[in-house]
Amino acid sequence: MRTCWGRGGGLSLRSGILLLLVPPLLLALQQLVLVGSRLPGPEARGPGGDPAFTVISIEPVEKSRLWGNRALRFGLQAEEDEEERRKDGERKQRGGLYQDETELRQKEPRVLKVQPWATDKPSFTAELTRLITYITTAQLNCSRVFTPGQAQAEQHPAAAAAEHWLLCAEDPMPPAEEGPCVAYSFSMDGDVDFIETVSRLGCEVHSFDLTNSNASGGHPGDSLDGNHGDRRGVVTRHKMWLEWRAQKKRKHKTGGHLSAVSHTLADIMAALGHQSVHFLYADLLSAEWRVFHSLIEEDTLHHIHHLVAKVHLQWAGFEVGGTNEEVLRYWFSVLRGLQTSGLKLVHSSAGEGHTVLKQTVGHAHSSYTLSWVNTQY
Repeated sequence: MRTCWGRGGGLSLRSGILLLLVPPLLLALQQLVLVGSRLPGPEARGPGGDPAFTVISIEPVEKSRLWGNRALRFGLQAEEDEEERRKDGERKQRGGLYQDETELRQKEPRVLKVQPWATDKPSFTAELTRLITYITTAQLNCSRVFTPGQAQAEQHPAAAAAEHWLLCAEDPMPPAEEGPCVAYSFSMDGDVDFIETVSRLGCEVHSFDLTNSNASGGHPGDSLDGNHGDRRGVVTRHKMWLEWRAQKKRKHKTGGHLSAVSHTLADIMAALGHQSVHFLYADLLSAEWRVFHSLIEEDTLHHIHHLVAKVHLQWAGFEVGGTNEEVLRYWFSVLRGLQTSGLKLVHSSAGEGHTVLKQTVGHAHSSYTLSWVNTQY
């Protein structure tokens, strides 16, 4: 074998090239050993027991970025799918109740249905005539009634039309084992006859009046006292009022502490620990239309057995707007909503004056006191 030496005693060109390639090969082999030591072994498992792999890209930068973004998109999609599956599971766990569309619709909040116009086009006379006819026509006849100041039921008297309210006495009072009946009175003028009547009936009575200096606690927004012992015939006064603007996603407070002076009926009942109210009297000074509207949509009326309320027609009322024809149509829609919720009119009594929406009308009065009984109680 003949070895050729170059000038100066060096190796041949071919041998020199081989020697130059050895260090890079050794370095590459070292890197492969390091990478192999970092790869997870067979025991490494991902979610669900599937093998977990680490991908090392040796592609050009631009292509690596492309694949990286694609992998990121796939990862985000998988997380979104998993989150949606989790939410579905929670909904199903909560909603064994929602087995079909019918039950789901029953859980949706009510919406006040606006009634059609009385005639083919808006007419003040037609709308007013329909409204007055509706609130002066009894929908249910009670043979025995309670009249103001009287705790003994009597046959429907011929002079009942002169009374400003009546309570239907045909339905029995709550059994003693279920506790006493509950009565609420919302009136800034204070309906003494109503409070006296339901108190004599043995009801637990709560009177709400913002102007009452003798309210429980002596200052606005004090705690509401719930059922503590036998409160039959006891009248508890609160410096508090009804609110119709219900806050969204709010849980009803319990425990007898409400910090503001105005609350929804549902919040007040929850704070007092009442599941139902047997008698409710309301003279809300033109706020009744919006309160009724909220009670219909919140489906609170099925907790009220008897409702006595004074409706005011002199002006549109708080947060009620539109033309006179539209206001009359809205009032009628609210009254029909009460009927749909189960309330049937048993008595109507006209108040003083003949002003409707700031207009003098001979055949209508400025206010009416209406008495309902809930047939779906």
